[in-house]
Amino acid sequence: MKIVVINGQNHKGSTYHIGRMLAEKLTENENIKELFLPKDMPHFCCGCFKCILEDEKCCPHYSFMEPIAEAIDDADVLIFTTPVYVLHATGSMKALLDHFAYRFIVHRPEERMFSKQAVCISTAAGSGTKSAIKDIKDSLFYWGVAKIFCFGISVQATSWNDVVPKKKEKIDRKTSKLASAIRKREGNVSPTIKTKLFFYLMRMINKNPWNQADGEYWKSKGWLSSKRPWKK
Repeated sequence: MKIVVINGQNHKGSTYHIGRMLAEKLTENENIKELFLPKDMPHFCCGCFKCILEDEKCCPHYSFMEPIAEAIDDADVLIFTTPVYVLHATGSMKALLDHFAYRFIVHRPEERMFSKQAVCISTAAGSGTKSAIKDIKDSLFYWGVAKIFCFGISVQATSWNDVVPKKKEKIDRKTSKLASAIRKREGNVSPTIKTKLFFYLMRMINKNPWNQADGEYWKSKGWLSSKRPWKK
């Protein structure tokens, strides 16, 4: 099982340690790829629309985005981690997700997303994990990710070393439970009814697309006829 962990911060705090803990319960170290933001993607989306209207390779930040997209596509499980910054995900995480707008189902979704599992992890000293997780989960749904797990926890500390043992024990139990649920679905993941219904709605739009690049993509995939991204 290949895992990619995308961390919404450069430092290795509580959120990072939980993401790493889960990854190590799923696979061997050599199968885990870690990315850190903003180190691995230091730019904000400039809103040029080139990725949507033309091609993602036209993005001025494509040299940073290409290896991240390749890592995501190659992985079986995606783990996104973010501490809470003023009740939401980090700005660097949001900046990364903004660059993947072209992958929304209405545009040009990557078909491998429809057979992947993902986990959104967030920690806070206080509150805000629910809204921080939603920032990520919304994008993953619109990418077509088949199964999305969420784990948010108030660690009541500002560093991993300061998290009390009882809280760490709870985190250990939760990550073990998550790992078990993910392994149970390995190789047999299918999108939810909600995702499939949304796909069919976007299929209707792309029969008469407002954007030529999207329409041609859907046609080339065979999705305007009988093929579906979740069927081999």
